[in-house]
This record gives sequence, structure tokens and C-alpha cells, in this order.
Amino acid sequence: MSFSNSTSKIALATLLLSLPFSAQSQTTDNNDEIVITSARILGGSPDDAITGITILTGDTLDNRLASTIGETLKYEPGVSSSFFGAGASRPIIRGQSGNRVRVLVNGIGTIDAAAASPDHADAVQPAQAEIIEVLKGPAMLRFGSSGSGGVINVIDGRIPSEIPESTEASARVGFSSVDSGKEAAASIKQNLGNNLVLHLDGTWKESKDYRIPGFAESEIFHESEEDHDEDHDEDHDEDHDEDHGEEREGEMRDRLENSFTKTASLTGGLSYISDKGFIGISVHQLDSEYGIPGGHEHGHHEDEDHDEDHDEDHDEDHDEEEELVSIDLKQTRIDLNAVRELGGYFERVQLFAGYADYEHTELEGDEVGTVFANEGLEARLELIQTEENGRKGATGVHIRKSDFSAIGAEAFVPQTDTREIAIYTFQEQSYDNLHIRGAMRYENNRIVSEALNQKKSYGLFSVSAGSDYHFNSQNRLGLTAFRTERSPTSEELYSNGPHLATDTYDIGNANLDKETALGVELAYRFKSDNYFLTANAFITDYQDYIYKEMITDQMIDGLDVYNMLSSDAVYKGGEIQGAYTFEDINNVSISIDGLLEYVRAKTTAGNLPRIAPLSVLVGADAEWKNIQFRTELDYSAKQNELSSYELPTESFAQVNAFLTWTPEVNQNIKFKLSALNLFDEEARQHSSYLKDVVPLPGRNFRFSIKAAF
Repeated sequence: MSFSNSTSKIALATLLLSLPFSAQSQTTDNNDEIVITSARILGGSPDDAITGITILTGDTLDNRLASTIGETLKYEPGVSSSFFGAGASRPIIRGQSGNRVRVLVNGIGTIDAAAASPDHADAVQPAQAEIIEVLKGPAMLRFGSSGSGGVINVIDGRIPSEIPESTEASARVGFSSVDSGKEAAASIKQNLGNNLVLHLDGTWKESKDYRIPGFAESEIFHESEEDHDEDHDEDHDEDHDEDHGEEREGEMRDRLENSFTKTASLTGGLSYISDKGFIGISVHQLDSEYGIPGGHEHGHHEDEDHDEDHDEDHDEDHDEEEELVSIDLKQTRIDLNAVRELGGYFERVQLFAGYADYEHTELEGDEVGTVFANEGLEARLELIQTEENGRKGATGVHIRKSDFSAIGAEAFVPQTDTREIAIYTFQEQSYDNLHIRGAMRYENNRIVSEALNQKKSYGLFSVSAGSDYHFNSQNRLGLTAFRTERSPTSEELYSNGPHLATDTYDIGNANLDKETALGVELAYRFKSDNYFLTANAFITDYQDYIYKEMITDQMIDGLDVYNMLSSDAVYKGGEIQGAYTFEDINNVSISIDGLLEYVRAKTTAGNLPRIAPLSVLVGADAEWKNIQFRTELDYSAKQNELSSYELPTESFAQVNAFLTWTPEVNQNIKFKLSALNLFDEEARQHSSYLKDVVPLPGRNFRFSIKAAF
């Protein structure tokens, strides 16, 4: 890490001590403004649209908070995660992952290497988030056409946009039992006078290898390995067969080796704010180190030697397999945000820009393996129209630049330069009971690899339209349709090498064409004083859908070979979500809620891999005076809809509970106690590459104290 553990702790402690504990309570609530200037760029409430926007904030965000953005969001409608251990977990939206889901910080991409591989973490800190948005539908074209699955936008307020009436500060400390985890976060917003506002925040977190309920390997995976060994070793002697029968006893269990995490971040922002707008800049430093569990390291290259000299080299090969891999990640990021009110036809102009220098090193023990680097710039300039006769709109220019490289023995993708320039418009028209919205985007992408003497250029046109009809104050019906085009990524075009995170040897396809998606979503919402119900059904048809397919009769260096192919594909599914609030009983407020979601994905060749199964989340909330309690059951069905090279994933049911106490003497302090996976249930996420060797954590008690001043 670029600054030591002790240095990061001292810096965070200094920030904590600088908080004005005698300051008055916050009087400025910026949440509505933040929502309007991000997901709802044209104003209004997210509740106005019944498709396309999910907002996570407040106590719900605090309860869901995890070290990765994927685990933080996995309980939201249509969202699962790619869980690659405690350090890396990306969000998956309706089965779509990788470059089809864009992750943003304050409206600008994370500028990292996360989309290149599931073991690469997003350069984002959920602990800093004030609001997290999940965007689908017309709104997502503002951020790019590549995010056909959706867009995640993490809003942390690092660039102030309003002058606070008094100093605003917050602090949080937390502990977790499953991994002996410790964390702290703090932020402060200070009026410096002369229209200047300062923002500072910092986070720090450490966790050890987490506990698991049983063996690291799933039973079905263990049995498949035994079957393979029996076929492979049928000529071995009886004693050796007996040894194999005892191997289960010596396997990893109770604690997942190499699942530790260490993370620290510091951010400073400064804004000049006037009656006509503001301009602000922020600097962010992120340092993170985390282990890659599951044993995907160099040991896999020894399979051929293992085949030839099984008895003699068996122990040696297993020793080599135990060399642990970790990732040391660093990013320095600078953001610029400006808004200027204009008057006339255009209400305002706004600029969002970000630059980042990102690097992570894959360490094999103490040795440097492969170094991934990405230096990138992204900017978006928008003109917001003044609302007139129910019509409002925004038009913008968007540019992205990325210089990506991977250097080392396991660099499966060459150095590439990617350039993107786009124009887009987003329009809304409102009548009495009908709201219509639409978006168009044209972009030109250029991907250059000088090492391969390859240059690709793609012109992409995307369009989306939606409407909501309000039958009355309680019933609404919405329909959204879109057609998007996505260019292949550098990994899909030019990969050629071992990708040990996924135990594959990846071979790209420089002849890939752009991917076209045509989708429709129908949504219904009922909302009354004490009852809420939404139901969504969607189908997306892809032409030239890009995916990896295993060549069954070929291996390189002991790894299965995967080619990048394109084919027609269909994603379909839906979500049903509801809640009911009972009449108060003895001053106790009680409500129940539920969520059911399902997605299915197929190409012309069969099922696509790592698609989450049917899942159900049911919960109950109770509130009495200054105490809030929630309990919930998270159920995931068995996944039998498999690709040709997948194993089934067993169903699981986990119980979680959350207790929040706010002292009457100080309403700005909250004590939280959570019990996750209360009954220590073994659980595996089918959407994870490592689901058969990396289970989810066991029973976990978390305690935190959060204070706002």
C-alpha cells in the first residue's frame, strides 16, 4: 500500500479528533438535491417513475453496508453479486455483469480494472456513500450505451454544492465477528467563509480470514473431483485409493484461507458556491489489499506434470498450489463538478469530470506477478432545459479516455488505448395522467492495440423510450422499450493468455461485431397509505451477444480454453415487491415486506453460465419509540438451469436481524447491532466463478456506532 497502516490510522484518527462534537445538529438535508442532480437530472422525485430507478439510502443503506458494492446491493430488486471473496464483488443486474453494468462515483466511472476480471475490485468505498442509485431504462443512456444491464451510481457528497448553515460532521465505527473486522469512517463539511466550503472524509477497514460453516469446497464439487480422480487413477494401488477416501478430512474448513481485506481512503473537496451555481474539486486516495481465495494460482499449471508423475510429485504439486495470491490496489482520483444557472431556454449548464491513475499488483506470495494499470479521463457537459408546458429535457456531450495495460506472466490482455465521444439527449413530457420520457445517444468508440497493430472503430446508436400512465392516485402502469448498441471491449477482442482468476485460458476474437440489445419492460405499481406493490416483467433480445465458450477438447498449460463468440441471446425475468404497514399496536409500528425475483438467460447454444436462481426475501420491521428492529429471511432456490460446464448450486435460506437504538438524550447517535446468517447456514452464490470453493461467510454479529453533528 502506498501509505502504511499506521499512517492511515493516524490520518483517520486526526480526522476523527477534528470533528466538532459540540456543533449543532445538521439543518441542511441535501438528499433531495443529490437525487435530482444525478438519477433525476430533470428534477422531480424518483417516485414519479415506476421503472428504472432504485434508491438506497438512510437506515436501509446502513444495514446493507458491506466492504464491496456488490455485496451492499445484492438485496435490491434485480441485483445479485459476483462474490469473489470479501475483497472483490461486483453488482450483477438481471444477469448482466462486467462491462454491461457501469459503476460510477458521483456520475463518473470508477476508472479501474474491475470490469476486466471478477477478482478485480471496484475502486469505490460503500462506507462513504450517502446514496446509491441503481438505474435502468432511459436514464442510463446519460452514462453510456455499454451499460445495457444498468448503471450503479454511488453518491458521496465529496464536492459540496450548498453552503451548510453550520458545520456538518459524522463518524462511524464498527466491528464484525465473522472476520474479526474493524472499521471506521468520518466526514466533515465546513463553511470557510467567502463562499468556500471544505469537505474531508476518510475510511479505514481491516478484516481477517472469515469463518465458514463447514468445508470450503461444496459437496457436489468434491464428488465430481473424486469421480475424476477415480477415473484418472484407476490403475493406482489400494493404499492410494484409501488415501483419497480420507482427503475430505484434510480439506479447508471452518475458515476460508486468504479472504482477508485491508482498505484505507482519504478524500478532500473544496467548492466555491454562489447564488448562480458552484464549482468544486476533490482529490481521493484509495489503498486496498485483499486476498484471492479459492486457490486459482500457479498450481493449475502443474496438472500435466501431475498426470505424468502422480505418485512421485503429488506432494510437491500440492505445496505449489498453496502459494497464496493477493491484490495490492492503489488509485489517485481527481474530480471536478460545476453548475451554472443560465435563465432563458436553458435553465443551467453542468459539468462532471474525473481523472484517475489506477494500478493494482497481483502478488503471488511475496513476489510480484502481474501489474494492471489504467489511466483514464471522463467528462460530461450538459445543458438542462427550462421546464415549459410540462416538457423538460437535457442534452450533453460525453467523453471517455482510457490507457489500459497489463504487464506480467499472466497478462491475458495487451496494452490498449480506448477513446469514446458521444452526444445524447434526454426528454420528458408530462400530461395530466401520462408521463412520457425518451433518450437518444450516439457515440464513437475507438480501441487501439499498438502491440498487436490493431485498431477498431465503432459507431453506436442507442435509443430508449418509456411512459407511465396514472389510472388514479394509487394505480400506475409503465412501459419501457430500448435498443442499445455496445462495442466489444479490449478483453473480448484481444485476450490471449491464462486468466487464472477464472481458471481459464482466454482467447479473444478481433472479428467481433457490435452487440445489439432490444428490450421491453412492463411495470405495475399500486400504492396506498399502508400498502405497496410493484411488479416488473422484462425481456431483452440480443443480436451478436458476446460471451465466452469452452472448447471441450483443448487445454493449454492445464487450463480449459475459452473462445470469445457471438450469438443471439435472450434474457427474461421479473421482480415482484410488496410491503404492508399495520395499524399501530400499543405505539408499536409494524410492517412486512417481500421481494421475489427471477431471471433466465440463453443463447442459441444453451443456457448462459452464472445466472442467479429464483430468490425470495421476506422481512418484518417493528419500531417502538427510539428502537427499530428488522428480521428477514433470504432464500435462494437450487439452480439447475446450467451451462454445459457448470455444476448445480444447492438452495439456501439465511436469516438476518437488525436492531437500531437512538438514545432519547441525543438523536444524532445511533447504535446498531446486526446478526447476519444467524443460523450459520452454508450458502453459495451461483453467480460467482468461485461458488464451489468459496462459500459465503458464516454467522456474523456486527456492531456499529454512528454519530452526526
